[in-house]
Amino acid sequence: MQRPCPILSRLAALPLSFTAVWCLADEAPPAPPPTSYSAEIGLGGEYDTNVTIDELDTSIRQGDYALTLDAKVGLRKYFTQDTDLRLNYDFSQDLFQEFSRLNRQSHILGANLGVKLQEVDTGLSLFYVNSLLDGKGFLELYRVSPSLSGFINRKLFSRLAYVFADKRIVDRAERDAQTHNGELDLYYFARGLRSYFNIGYRYKAEDANLERLDYQAHAAKLRYIRRIDLDGKFLKLELAYRYEERDYSGITPGIGGESEASERADERHRWQVDLEYPLTPDSALQLYAAYSDYKSNYPISNYEQGIIGTRFVYRW
Repeated sequence: MQRPCPILSRLAALPLSFTAVWCLADEAPPAPPPTSYSAEIGLGGEYDTNVTIDELDTSIRQGDYALTLDAKVGLRKYFTQDTDLRLNYDFSQDLFQEFSRLNRQSHILGANLGVKLQEVDTGLSLFYVNSLLDGKGFLELYRVSPSLSGFINRKLFSRLAYVFADKRIVDRAERDAQTHNGELDLYYFARGLRSYFNIGYRYKAEDANLERLDYQAHAAKLRYIRRIDLDGKFLKLELAYRYEERDYSGITPGIGGESEASERADERHRWQVDLEYPLTPDSALQLYAAYSDYKSNYPISNYEQGIIGTRFVYRW
């Protein structure tokens, strides 16, 4: 029996191989999802037991009622299945009943570019914040943050980020500052999005124009989120605790006597409860309460604060 020539067999298979390669090369990549748009408005009221301006170390030591207004718009543009860009604008306004000079209005522009690389998601976010106090310019902040995130296993998700921010306060040049942050977050999904935990750590170094306002901080947070089924509507419950320890540089006037010099040290605790109950598929009622215990050897920064409020939100 005559054996087939191996060279001829390979040559005979070439047209089929070339056809397969041509078909694969001609096959179009899957189309990216369409651009999506979102918006949200909110209207509510709250009571603050101690109205403060944290950026100025100012505490009124009196309570007041406030009307709160919020609005958000955003879009998400996909360039490919694995690359997307999010753009958003946030507006917020607090209107106090008595301390109207502390009415605060904030505008936030944000952009986030995300790229999926196999098992890791990369991101780069940019934010610009402009806040007004009593209708006048108060705070400008620029923020940039690259990040890496991904699932460690089916239930454990991690996120690592670096944050750089440049802060400017109108007529308070001594408080203008640059900050460098390192952040690590872990999420444990006990029952998917129905029930999960978030624990996080942040290191922050702030370099202000005035040396005594420079500080290094270690912060931790613990959050628990639970969605509870109530006759087909899911009540969202969030419990959160945040801790921060700040060590300031330089000598702060008002701490210690004439014969001794002391550096400022702060220890901050904050507990918060948030509830959100859906009224319709597009609207919800929110209830929230927070208690803060800020301990400091700098008297004006040693205070307690409680906030309780409600808000109606509509999303589309």
